[in-house]
Amino acid sequence: MSSTGVPLDTAAILSTVLEGILYGFSLMMFGGTVWALSYRRHKRDINRLMMAIAFLLLILSTIHIIVNIKRLVDGLVTYRDTFPKGPPAFFADVAQETFIFTNAVYSLQTLLGDGVVIYRCYAIWQSFWVILFQVMLWCSVAVTAVGSVYNVSQATTYSSDVFVEQTGQWITAFYVSTLATNLLSSGLLAYRIWTIDRHVGTLRATRNTAIPIVRVLVDSAILYSAALFTALVCFVCTNNGQFVVADMITPIISIAFYMVLIRVGISKNLRVYASTVRSGANSQPLQDSQRHPLRPIQVHISQFTERHKDGSAASRGTSDISKNAFNEVEVSAIALTPVLPRP
Repeated sequence: MSSTGVPLDTAAILSTVLEGILYGFSLMMFGGTVWALSYRRHKRDINRLMMAIAFLLLILSTIHIIVNIKRLVDGLVTYRDTFPKGPPAFFADVAQETFIFTNAVYSLQTLLGDGVVIYRCYAIWQSFWVILFQVMLWCSVAVTAVGSVYNVSQATTYSSDVFVEQTGQWITAFYVSTLATNLLSSGLLAYRIWTIDRHVGTLRATRNTAIPIVRVLVDSAILYSAALFTALVCFVCTNNGQFVVADMITPIISIAFYMVLIRVGISKNLRVYASTVRSGANSQPLQDSQRHPLRPIQVHISQFTERHKDGSAASRGTSDISKNAFNEVEVSAIALTPVLPRP
């Protein structure tokens, strides 16, 4: 099956350069993620799971770009004059060890990124039934990833073309599965946070809102999904541009993960700073009240009465309702980033 688009040696150069640029951005965002996870927090308060995932994504991205650079040097320098038909044939040979290894690393990073999105969705909804279909899709991603890497490693007579049916069907299924997993999980996650924020909107005493978190979730999902969809379209059209996009997706997975943690970390630190400022501002009135005791005043507490079908009534104070609602928001924030610092 003949491919179209840019020559494969040109595609290899473009993919490595663009991946390097995105890798640089991911390095900066990794530093921001470490700050968001550890700033003003004791060691016991740091979310070790998210920290470990951030390091794993960095390690996988680093390995991927290093192997890609080696593959580029092999094709354009080391085997330029010895490989039959030159560099284009070298980069078309999917049986090359470097090609197989980069695909395996990319598959691992995809599984890790999709697993994080599903975990966040479960942490927000607190229901396994909500993520059941996403888990099935994640298993499909794992199976198709193993199938595609295995078929590429066993390539012999059809090793000169990645678009042939033996490998193409596995790679197409892989792209479709991970795209569906990301869209569904991110959509349910953003919807849940938005509904919780809307529920407590009338009870909120401050102007803090979870809408910026929803926006960054949507932005990260769009960024990743757009890259996946582009790679899928290029692959279905047998366009060599899919090699360029596929290499770019590796750092994009890390960027999409980091940007959520950085945004939520900034939001949490701002809340901590605001509470510290308020505490300092309230310390002087407290000292004045100790020097000049105030007379007791009468306080009226309003209550809501719930009537059940059997005619019985139950009363709850407004403070209880507000507390339960705000607890839901706190759970949603904890699911995305580490727990709040202890006072």
